[in-house]
Amino acid sequence: MPTSQSDIFAAASANSAASSITSKTADAVLDSGHETIIAELIKLSADSNAALMRGDIDTYQTLIAYTDDFTLMSPFGGPPSHASEYTPERMEAMGRFFRNGVFKQEVVQSYASTDMVVLAIIEYQNVEVGDLPSQEWPLRVTLVYCREGTEWRLAHRHADPLVGGISLEQAAALARGER
Repeated sequence: MPTSQSDIFAAASANSAASSITSKTADAVLDSGHETIIAELIKLSADSNAALMRGDIDTYQTLIAYTDDFTLMSPFGGPPSHASEYTPERMEAMGRFFRNGVFKQEVVQSYASTDMVVLAIIEYQNVEVGDLPSQEWPLRVTLVYCREGTEWRLAHRHADPLVGGISLEQAAALARGER
């Protein structure tokens, strides 16, 4: 299956990371018993995505692991992609797709239970993507991590580029499939 630029960017964004991490408030941690795990996953997300934005797929893959049923809902829309689609070749292509990037994230909110952590994040990356020159790529992102044994794995990533917001009319046009 050929890898499209949108697939690669979406997967990458699905995991982007960390020259700096900002947490708006301590209120982002709902249950203080989970503070350490949440902090570790915030750092993991930042570090792995920072590596990816630099094009360092080896470090990215060392840091992040997907669940067997991982789903990605890319910022470009379309059908979700799944863990089985992320072959070694696709991951290598993803690493080549990003260059010279810097990454930071702002944690909007976090939720935790014994075996699941959800992070609502705004990602800010400035990166060369595909054949495009370096530019800003802010994304609103939801990450879901699940505990498998003693390891935390990324189960879901949803990203959209609507950080700046759009009008009701623009949203309606998108819903109708208009560009």
